[in-house]
Amino acid sequence: MAEFATDISRHIWVTKYRYAGSDAQEQTVADTWRRIARTLAAVDGENAAASERQFFSILQDFKFLPGGRIHAGAGTPRSVTLFNCFVMGTIQDSIPGIFRALEEGALTMQQGGGIGVDFSTLRPRGSPAKGAGAISSGAVSFMQIWDAMCGTILSTGARRGAMMATLRCDHPDIEEFATAKQQSNQLRRFNLSVQITDAFIDAVRSDSEWSLVFPAAAFGPDGENVLRDWPGEDRPVPCRIVRRLRARQLWDRILRATYECAEPGVLFIDRINRLNNLWYQERLSAANPCGEIPLPPYGACDLGSLNLTRFVRSPFTAEARIDLAGIEQTTRVAVRLLDNVIDASRFPLPQQAANAHGSRRIGLGITGLADAMVMLGLPYGSAESLALAGNVMRCICHAAYRASIALSSEKQSFPYFQRDRYLEGAFIRSLPDDIQSGIAKRGIRNSHLLAIAPTGTISLLAGNVSSGLEPIFAASYWRNVLAEDGTPKQFLLTDYALDLWRRSAATAKETPPGFVTAGELPVSAHVRMQAALQPFVDNSISKTVNVPEQMPFDEFKQIYDDAYDMGLKGCTTFRPNPITGAILSGADGAINAPHCCVAEREAD
Repeated sequence: MAEFATDISRHIWVTKYRYAGSDAQEQTVADTWRRIARTLAAVDGENAAASERQFFSILQDFKFLPGGRIHAGAGTPRSVTLFNCFVMGTIQDSIPGIFRALEEGALTMQQGGGIGVDFSTLRPRGSPAKGAGAISSGAVSFMQIWDAMCGTILSTGARRGAMMATLRCDHPDIEEFATAKQQSNQLRRFNLSVQITDAFIDAVRSDSEWSLVFPAAAFGPDGENVLRDWPGEDRPVPCRIVRRLRARQLWDRILRATYECAEPGVLFIDRINRLNNLWYQERLSAANPCGEIPLPPYGACDLGSLNLTRFVRSPFTAEARIDLAGIEQTTRVAVRLLDNVIDASRFPLPQQAANAHGSRRIGLGITGLADAMVMLGLPYGSAESLALAGNVMRCICHAAYRASIALSSEKQSFPYFQRDRYLEGAFIRSLPDDIQSGIAKRGIRNSHLLAIAPTGTISLLAGNVSSGLEPIFAASYWRNVLAEDGTPKQFLLTDYALDLWRRSAATAKETPPGFVTAGELPVSAHVRMQAALQPFVDNSISKTVNVPEQMPFDEFKQIYDDAYDMGLKGCTTFRPNPITGAILSGADGAINAPHCCVAEREAD
C-alpha cells in the first residue's frame, strides 16, 4: 500500500507524531517506525538488533499501533513521557495537599500525560474547614482549578489535555458532581465518572435508603457513623452519615444527567477491584481519561493496539478469514515492545516511575474491529461477529500471558509479584491451566496485559480504520482535527473498509455485505460486543454506547442495568444533545458524533 492512503493520515503524522527537530527530520512514516523500533529495542542490550527487526516488522503497514505518546516521544530529545495517561496520587484533604496534587497534575500534563483524579477524599460542600473557621466549598469547586490548569498548560497546539474525575456514589457531593456538566461551560476538559458500588446497585434494585458519608475525622464528635472503605485508607474507617436519600432517586439523577449531556459515565468499582490482578497490592478508585485502564495512585498506562484489518485474509470473499496465527505472533512481539517502553520512558514524577516499574502493567488492545467484520462479511453485533470477536480477544489474551511468562524467564517477574496471591486472583483463575502453571513455575513479567483503548487518533493515522471496538461511525463524514497551531482543520473521511471494498469492486456507491453504522445498530449490540470481549481483558475497555436522541429515559436506564448484569467494568453512553454540541458534518448532511469523536477528546 502507499505510505499514506488518506490525507488525514499524513496530517496526523505531520502534526502529532513526526519528529522534525533541528537535529533530524523524518521524511517518511517508515523513519518514525525505525526511530520507535531502535529506541525500544535498545533496552534489550546485546539482543537489540534482533528486537529492532521484530519491532519494525510489526510497526510496518500500521499492523501494530503503539500509543500516541510512544509515536511522538520515543527516541526524541523531548522531555516527554511515553505513557499516555496516569492516575494521580491521593489528594490530601487540606489546602497544601490540594495544591501539591494540582502541581503534580500540571507537571504530568506538561510532559504529555493525561490524568485521572479521584476527588472523593475532599470534604463535602458545607462541612467545616478545621483550623480556618471556614466552610468547605466542596469537591466539585476544586475540580474547577484542575480544569483551568489543563487549559493553561495545553492551551495551544495539536494535542488537547485529557482528564478524568471520579467521585464515590456515597460522597455527599455526588449530586452536584453528577450534574456539573449540565452547564455547557463547566469542567469542559474533564470526563466524569461515578464510582458505583455493588451495595449501591443492590439499594437501587431494592428501593432502599442510601447514606451519603465522609470520614468522621472531618467533623465534630457528635453524629452517626458507619465503617466504610475510603480512598487513601488501608482499612475501613468511621464515616459520618451526612444525609440519606432514596438510592433510586440518586441513580435517576445520575442517569438523567447522562441522558441530557452524556456525562457522567460509571465505573463498577467493586467489580474492578474484585478482578484486579493486584488485588493484594492496591485499591483502585480512578481510571485514565477514557476509562480503559483503572489504575492505583500514581499508576500509568502503557498502550498499544493490534490493527485487526491487517489480519483479514481474502477480504470480501467467501474465503475471508482472520489470521489467528499472525495475531498470536504479533502479540508476542508487541508484549515485549510495550514492556520495553517502561524502561525507555521518562516519568514526570518519581512515584509514577516506581509504580510502573513495580507492576510493569501494560495495555495491549485492538482497533479496526468493525472494519475487520465488514471485510469478513459479518454485521457488527450479529451472533457470528460476537463469537469471532470473543475468539480474537481470547487469542490475544492467552498469547499475551504466555509471552509475559516467557519474558519473566528472561528478565524476571515484576517486583510486586507474589506468586501464591497473584494466582488467587479471579481473572488469573479464569485462564487456561497451562498459563496458570506457567506463572506458578516461571513467574510473569507484567501484572496486567490487556486493555481496549479508544484509539481515535492512531486509527486515523492507519487510514481511518474504525476505532477500538466501536462500530463504524458513518460511511463518509467531515471530521475536524486540530492543526499545529490548535485551530481546527476539516477533512472528508470515508470508512477504511468501505473505501477498500469500493476500490476492489470498482464501484463508488454501493456498500459491502455486512456494512452497518453505529446509528443503524440497536443499542443492545454495543453492550453485547463489549460483554463479548470483557472476559479476556484484565484491565478494562473504553466504549461509547451510541443512543438515539428519541430513546425514552426508562429504556436508556436499562442500558446500565444490562451493562452491570453482563459483567462490564464500566459504561459510557452518548445521546445527541444540545449541551455537548458534538456535531459533525456528514457527507449527506449534519450527523451526530459519538462522544469520542470531538477534537477535545483526542487523548492519544
